[in-house]
Amino acid sequence: MRYIRPVILLTAALFLMSFTVRAQENDAKVVDEVIAVVNDGVITLSGVKREMKGAVDSKVQEGMKREDAQKQVDEKQGELIANLINEELLLQKAKELGIEKDIEADLNARFVQIMKQQNLKTLDALYEAMRKEGLDPEDIRDIWRRQATKDEVIRRDVQAKAYWDPTGSDVKAYFEKNKAKFIKPETVTLSEIFLNFAGQTQDAVRAKAKDLVTQLRGGGDFAKLVLANSESQDVQQTKGVLGTVPLTDLEKQFPQYAKAIKGLKAGSVAEPVEDEVGVHILHVDARTAQASDAAFDDDAVRRAMLEVNYPDALKKYMTKLRQDAYIKISEAYRPVVSPLLYADERTSAAAAAPVKATKN
Repeated sequence: MRYIRPVILLTAALFLMSFTVRAQENDAKVVDEVIAVVNDGVITLSGVKREMKGAVDSKVQEGMKREDAQKQVDEKQGELIANLINEELLLQKAKELGIEKDIEADLNARFVQIMKQQNLKTLDALYEAMRKEGLDPEDIRDIWRRQATKDEVIRRDVQAKAYWDPTGSDVKAYFEKNKAKFIKPETVTLSEIFLNFAGQTQDAVRAKAKDLVTQLRGGGDFAKLVLANSESQDVQQTKGVLGTVPLTDLEKQFPQYAKAIKGLKAGSVAEPVEDEVGVHILHVDARTAQASDAAFDDDAVRRAMLEVNYPDALKKYMTKLRQDAYIKISEAYRPVVSPLLYADERTSAAAAAPVKATKN
């Protein structure tokens, strides 16, 4: 068990006896119910309600009726609280690992990138534009921070270890048993000219894209046209090159791109592809056919093994975090939270329990 100072445990117990947290805000008392204590952190009712409201709003934006969305979210309240407890454990682990500064630096870079993509001069201008769209920059930053922090903890403490855990012999044995997985797939190398909708009418952008495609198919120099017209922020460095990707991955991740270049040979230009931010004119730089035989590549095999082993590794990691933590759920919520929070532990215990003989 993780060592917890007695004062923290005492405070936690007092919290749960009264089920309230009191704070001063503008000289007015704010009372909030504590759902759970997680080491030196707490999950509060206001936090749960905030998450539930966000989930409802998201479903409404997807087209669901608010009453139906609210009912669906209410039914999953226990799952949501369990997820918040697991999230709190990961955020606390991030502090132990000392990755907070890295996360903040990445967040700052992300906002700067968006600022440049929108052709804005300052972050303040970006924040003002976000507010006009009904988005709170600090709320967005907090959501991204939490997600990035959880992802980085899992990457470092679960994925990296699961990647390197197999021995060289294990890797080679897996390759021999699964050669079909390691036949080099068809790949495609793409470049693009990106035209941003920001600050322009969409019809004007579409017309420009159509004209550029006509020029390119008529023998226009892609390298010159991409530098003269593309609005990607890094076009001077990349010259519009997106890189090489297996066609199967492109079909999964960017199906609209895969559809646009289907059947096109190297040197061809696809019809413009439109998304919410602008228009992409794709140039097929190269294509390689699928190989006939499997080729051993240590990184590729380890990644394939990680894909198989990761779900179980993550379950074990979260189980260990919970076992090493002080978690106390209020009596009012324990029946709907505990079965979900500790589901993996109970499954493991049941699997490990000896089977009793029965009489016929």
